[in-house]
Amino acid sequence: METPISILNRYWHHSQFRPLQEDIVNAVLNGRDTLALLPTGGGKSVCFQVPALIREGICIVITPLIALMKDQVEQLKSRGILAVAIHSGMSRSEIDILLDNCIYGSVKFLYVSPERLQTELFIERARQMKVGLIAVDEAHCISQWGYDFRPPYLQITSLRELKPQVPVIALTATATLQVKDDIMQKLAFREPAGIFQRSFARDNLSFVVRKTENKEKKLLDILQKVKGTAIIYVRSRKATQQIAEWLSKRNIPASYYHAGLSFEERSKRQEDWIQNRSRVMVATNAFGMGIDKPDVRLVVHLDLPENLESYYQEAGRAGRDGVKSFAVILYQEADVVNLQFKTEQAHPSPETLKKVYQALANYYQLAVGSSGGESYDFDLHDFAERFHYNQQEVYIALKKLEEEGLIQFNESFYNPSHLFIPVDKTKLYEFQIANARFDPVIKMLLRLYGGELFADFVKISESYLAKGLKISEKEMISILKHLNEMKIVSYQPLKDKPQITFVLPRQDVDRLPLNIKRLEERKKLTTDKMQAIVTFATTTHRCRMQIIQDYFGEDTFAECGLCDVCIEKRKHDNRAAFDDIRSEIITILRGASMTIEQLEEQIEPANRELFADAVRDLVDEGILQYDDAWQLRFSEPRH
Repeated sequence: METPISILNRYWHHSQFRPLQEDIVNAVLNGRDTLALLPTGGGKSVCFQVPALIREGICIVITPLIALMKDQVEQLKSRGILAVAIHSGMSRSEIDILLDNCIYGSVKFLYVSPERLQTELFIERARQMKVGLIAVDEAHCISQWGYDFRPPYLQITSLRELKPQVPVIALTATATLQVKDDIMQKLAFREPAGIFQRSFARDNLSFVVRKTENKEKKLLDILQKVKGTAIIYVRSRKATQQIAEWLSKRNIPASYYHAGLSFEERSKRQEDWIQNRSRVMVATNAFGMGIDKPDVRLVVHLDLPENLESYYQEAGRAGRDGVKSFAVILYQEADVVNLQFKTEQAHPSPETLKKVYQALANYYQLAVGSSGGESYDFDLHDFAERFHYNQQEVYIALKKLEEEGLIQFNESFYNPSHLFIPVDKTKLYEFQIANARFDPVIKMLLRLYGGELFADFVKISESYLAKGLKISEKEMISILKHLNEMKIVSYQPLKDKPQITFVLPRQDVDRLPLNIKRLEERKKLTTDKMQAIVTFATTTHRCRMQIIQDYFGEDTFAECGLCDVCIEKRKHDNRAAFDDIRSEIITILRGASMTIEQLEEQIEPANRELFADAVRDLVDEGILQYDDAWQLRFSEPRH
């Protein structure tokens, strides 16, 4: 008889669960609808993957992030667990084959984007599946009170109606009280529901906000003081490159990352950073999702984030290993004004949305009622030039049309070439005898990829195949396309361009189903969320962790003792003792260099936190500095 621990041990090689994970797993195994609120890095996927492996039937996982979906499918496959993903950008025939495998094969996990739930093809096949569990990842997307509302998530209830006895687990890292209630209501939770929430407090993460007119200089200071891996978030793609190059010139190994880079470039930069070949990653918010790097010591935001939810997730990528780490916001007065302006701009009028939607229909020459579920390559620059739009204006309108559930816009879409053989071995052999010119290609495919080709789509390399057959890659692609047309193989060539998917068939613009009331409510909500992050950044009298906990509806009177506000308060309340420790440190280090541990041993402070604050202050002021051997030494103050 399998148990949660035996499953965890066999597939993940862990002997125990993290806090709350086992309680969540047991609630799901007992058939209860479950809401799991775990912070970034809290191990959400294990909470549904472990019970799904014990329960009979397939687990349908709904998630909006294609990159994360593919990543989890690859991870499960590497553990010997059969998983598939269905998302926009796939052909109908490919989806058809994969859904068949979910009914008749041994697939255990079916990852699906919310847009796919509405298609007749999916509904018809889901009806025939033996489903053991429905998992809803990024569950805050179902609530219009959430920061990332996606209307297609509302379709999940129709899947519940289709499978009324199947329990559902909803998972998210961030949700206010209002959003939590909304998730349970929209997913039609049955009583008694299981609700599990880890505290939002992070006892090893120091939240710091610095108002400065020279962000670059302050950033350099911070990177020199806080050793270890860092992520620096900026808003524009251009700034990622500029800051990374500026740091590299100052002997701080830095790379940059944004959705406009090719898949190969993004993968290489990410891998270099994970393997510590580059210390700093300067990135837009396209970076970090699904990356499990526990030893990040520092996350810096050089622009004010848009809301506390996304800030908490991004800042929470620091210190997942439990070691002291820092989350820093550097801002100036102009940033507050810019964020207010950007928030206002993020809500185009219904007229603008209609014009951009019509332009999209013209761009792809789509007739009303056509193209439901179809995906197309999208070039933002070309589109904006052709229809005389500002690129930023188009981008914002596309995001809003996505929020309204009309389209899906994937900025960084990558799908490698892959192939499946839909005919049986006898029919394939007969085809080879009758079509000798295709025989070498089929033999090469079978030699390289084997029997897997008859069971599932397999990633292939056209250049590798071409090399083996001593033909050009172009010829190889042409042959595979020909075999695809003859229905001997199902071949999906590489895609590496942004994608627009028409979630609904192309609409008549005069009757475009925009929810005007909801658009207005979302505008007010976004403005309130913007104001909350501004309050967080500009407050100088209240513990920052308390502000975060309060925002997410977690009552607490405890102060973190780690944030800049708590440290300042401690120094103020113990001014005389603080000044004494400072003086003693300076006296000792005027005559010798030593590590912070040696210094603490010599002083034997009554208050260790005050001692650490005093050292940090002296380093901040440039009176002390660390040398290459991590010894503190006295230095003249900088002017």
